[in-house]
Amino acid sequence: MDTDARGRGLQLRPRQWQTQLINLLRRRLVVPGNLGNDVLVHAGPGAGKTFGALLGFQSLLREGRLAHLLVFCHRSSIAAQWRASAAQLGLELREWDPTQPPEGGQGLLLSYQSAARHRQRLQQELGSLLPGPTLSVADEVHHLGLDPEEPEATAWGHAFSELSRGHALRLGLSGTPFRADNLAFCAARRVPRHQGGVLVEQIEPDLSVEPRQLIGAGDVRPLEFRFQDGWVDHGHGEGERQSELERSPLSLESRESWRARNLRRAIRPGDSSSIALQVLLKARQRLARLRRDDHPEAGGLVIARDIAHARGLSGLLEEQGDRVRLVHSQDPDAAAHLSAFRAGEADWLVSIDMCAEGFDAPRLRVVAYLSTVVTRSRFLQAITRAVRVDPARAALEPVPRHSSYVYAPADPLLMGYARSWSVAEAYVIRPRPLPDGALGAAGGGAGGQLPLEALGDGAGEVIRLRGPQLPGFLDRRSS
Repeated sequence: MDTDARGRGLQLRPRQWQTQLINLLRRRLVVPGNLGNDVLVHAGPGAGKTFGALLGFQSLLREGRLAHLLVFCHRSSIAAQWRASAAQLGLELREWDPTQPPEGGQGLLLSYQSAARHRQRLQQELGSLLPGPTLSVADEVHHLGLDPEEPEATAWGHAFSELSRGHALRLGLSGTPFRADNLAFCAARRVPRHQGGVLVEQIEPDLSVEPRQLIGAGDVRPLEFRFQDGWVDHGHGEGERQSELERSPLSLESRESWRARNLRRAIRPGDSSSIALQVLLKARQRLARLRRDDHPEAGGLVIARDIAHARGLSGLLEEQGDRVRLVHSQDPDAAAHLSAFRAGEADWLVSIDMCAEGFDAPRLRVVAYLSTVVTRSRFLQAITRAVRVDPARAALEPVPRHSSYVYAPADPLLMGYARSWSVAEAYVIRPRPLPDGALGAAGGGAGGQLPLEALGDGAGEVIRLRGPQLPGFLDRRSS
């Protein structure tokens, strides 16, 4: 489709879900209803959320229904991606700079931090900067928590709510719409449901694009999981005799305190179980095979626990002759290291906290997850860095695309998340007791969850996980 009247933009055919989004935004403008002006989209990495929002704005701009775009995002690297994507469509987005005089134009980019810090000034300026009907977009909107009891503790959400008040539409985009504190967040509808005798509120997306749909369409890669099982030995101090050690099976441990202890030990390269070393070794072997047989530019990502842990893992890879870039939030050169990895100047990227939301490197095909962080959102953010497909590779591969691979210790929680990674799950805000007689009146409950059951009991084995929730074509045997 043509992207602007001047013909400067990219010829881009929207994906099916992006067309649905354009029509949804149009309906909310043309036929206002009791749903208000908030629209929430849940779509995983590689779905094309940025282009979807830009195409929606562009279509409604041409129709005269919108005049301006205001994009909020949480990192400067994300803002750069928005600018680049907009430029491909012939649209111009400018970052708001508090040190420069205000300027007009088609659209503005704001960081969440700047919006909160300069909220009062922006409230005065935005009316003149963006006259006319405006679409406000919150990228990774789950960062914008709302806590009516402590509004100052959720300053980003409060600032977005105030600055976008009165705008024609507010569009929230999220790849992992979950918060550890179970707060609600901006641009999202709350829907009551009853579950097990209590009334709960869920965040319900207006449009949900599941990874399995994107896999089936060839938009993203499927993932195959290799969980390294084993026994973990625990003692009460240094120098215990073998008879004094307590042994726990990694994949079968049901006691939560022991499960957490097991994972802390299992990710140590020097632990006697050798689980971390086996994870790293098998991830290296897989990457070497991919580079030799299928994808010469392929790269790998290691998620570490902390900086010292990351340095140790980096050293192990470098000892084998691998080119490694280590990135973390305290490194002033982190952005340069990320760019170098994207450009193919390293075989491996080792990271703690810099390669989750917004990190885009389609050459990434192998992930080694060696962290003690086991929240569903953090795990999914890490592993889905490996699902993107660049256009050049897409032209060479069939649909479904060739798989990417995830290697990790056989922690029961991580295996449970892996079994349902390709399916969107409901986000529950907070439960409360049901009033008498209200059980039959509330809406239907959410779908059931898969049990967290171990998928193998052989110590030292690799558990190949292709749970029943994953697309059917992953049932094939692979080496």
